Amino acid sequence: MPLRIAILIKQVPKFEAMQLGADGRLQREGLPLEMNPYCRRAVSKGAELAQATGGTATVFTLGPPSADDALREAVAWGADDGVLITDPAFAGSDTLATARALAAALAREGPFDLVLAGRNSVDADTGQVGPEVAELLGLPFLAGVRVLDIDATSGRVRARCEYDDGWLEVETGLPAVLSTAERLCEPAKVDPDGRAAVAPDRIRRLSASDLGDGPWGQAGSPTWVGDVRVLESERRRLVLSGPVVDQVRRAVELLRDAGAIGGGSRADEPPIQWVPASGSRDGSGPVVAVVLEPARPRVARELLGSAARLAARIGGSVSAMSALPTLDTATASAWGADRVVRLTGSPVEEDVAGAIATWAESAPPWALLAPGTMWGRDVASRVAARLGAGLTGDVVDLDVRDGRLVGWKPAFGGRLVAAITATSPVQMATVRPGMLAVLEPRSPSTIDEREIVIRAAGRVRHLDAARDDDMDAVQIASAVVGVGTGVHPDEYPLLDALLAALGAELGATRKVTDKGWLPRARQIGLTGRSISPLLYVAIGLSGKFNHVVGVRGAGQVLAVNTDPDALVFQSADVGIVGDWHEVVPLLVTELLADRVERVEA
Repeated sequence: MPLRIAILIKQVPKFEAMQLGADGRLQREGLPLEMNPYCRRAVSKGAELAQATGGTATVFTLGPPSADDALREAVAWGADDGVLITDPAFAGSDTLATARALAAALAREGPFDLVLAGRNSVDADTGQVGPEVAELLGLPFLAGVRVLDIDATSGRVRARCEYDDGWLEVETGLPAVLSTAERLCEPAKVDPDGRAAVAPDRIRRLSASDLGDGPWGQAGSPTWVGDVRVLESERRRLVLSGPVVDQVRRAVELLRDAGAIGGGSRADEPPIQWVPASGSRDGSGPVVAVVLEPARPRVARELLGSAARLAARIGGSVSAMSALPTLDTATASAWGADRVVRLTGSPVEEDVAGAIATWAESAPPWALLAPGTMWGRDVASRVAARLGAGLTGDVVDLDVRDGRLVGWKPAFGGRLVAAITATSPVQMATVRPGMLAVLEPRSPSTIDEREIVIRAAGRVRHLDAARDDDMDAVQIASAVVGVGTGVHPDEYPLLDALLAALGAELGATRKVTDKGWLPRARQIGLTGRSISPLLYVAIGLSGKFNHVVGVRGAGQVLAVNTDPDALVFQSADVGIVGDWHEVVPLLVTELLADRVERVEA
């Protein structure tokens, strides 16, 4: 059966060219743009499936007139045509307003058997538009598809989805919305000459009036961007010279003086603050609801403690929406909950989202928090689309201003952090795991408990799942050793002594995880994790922007490379020029000697 496929793409700024104006806002005028890297996989897979089934692939994007360049690139790669949704009325669209415009365009141009989108956009990293479009169209959604098998005759879809620290085997039926993982297929890339050769009649335009009354753009966006802070990290870029043994000794001295040596895992540090008592434990005040993901107890503890702090400030209480079956009421109370609403019956994201949305419609909470994981983003996005709620994705801190929730969200590869508020009655946020403090438990008390039995839609079936790592490992480590393809996996045991001496975790570049040498949970960079250890040690990697942007938050960066002009030294505080095979044993010896000196002192 021929498949009619829609592909959703986005243009994003080239990060190296990003600049801020005097008002602290991103200047987009004249900024070089390119197709979002994740969207390139959606284009490639969509064109492949259309050709294989004798179907068609139509590409959609929302943006200014210049965004037609991304559409031309998609068509040059193999898509049949493109639709540019453009109008000044769309200016200021947040993820929900964008999803509404895309859903309206899909409904107008459809029906489609399959809608493909990138897993997320690298300029925002929210992963919200895909599941919001699915909710608005009433379709099932699969996130982070790494392996895809579609039987066009039966309309069955089987996929292996790439999750934060593992994978999930799922099955659904067409029509459906899927987001593509970075490693699903070859990315679509066409040079400027190839894009320019696309005939103009292959691209058509839709305006706001073509899609209906709206509201569109800022008027239809339930979130608002406030203060923006620049988070540029200045590095010393001190490249050492001379005998390697002398370089190593000097490097350890510099790192010790900077306070980057001597820590363990952040998980071993004592909590910094007690979980406060809520302002209204009887539920009479505003409610901060927290969605707890199955099998994520540490993330649950972070969220509940922060929710209790918010509740104390607004005179409210905390409701734990728990899909975490092992969480007992005493523990939930100690971590910050004033009541527990158990969600039983189905772990499928759209089913959980439906139950939470129904609950929130009957008794709207002041705020609803969820983990910024693949599961949490899917659930929260669907709830936001159904409630029309403002959802701030991937926040790293929470605050209250004038009685409203403020989510501090990083953007543009971590160069900025922006204060986002919601204008909707229910305020929502997904929170990046590992960023909030783990608070000292309070004395537990008897709390109310009720159960919501989730009614399963039955459209998505979880067939199998596994975890291949711990997603918190590099996120909470005080030291991380990052490796590129210059370190072969057979040589990883040679780093064990260094990891032990630093109390460090092993991280990696994208190319390393692409090869399957380390789990994706350890990928650091633009399309991986952003980390902030006291010390990051770069070994066997080139230092390209897409990787080093992930360690902007590191206290100190030590790089080892044989080339004194290596790019990685531009993003390091201290550089050792030498072969890592020689440097690493010397580093271990010097670190152990330094430890002995500190103990004796």
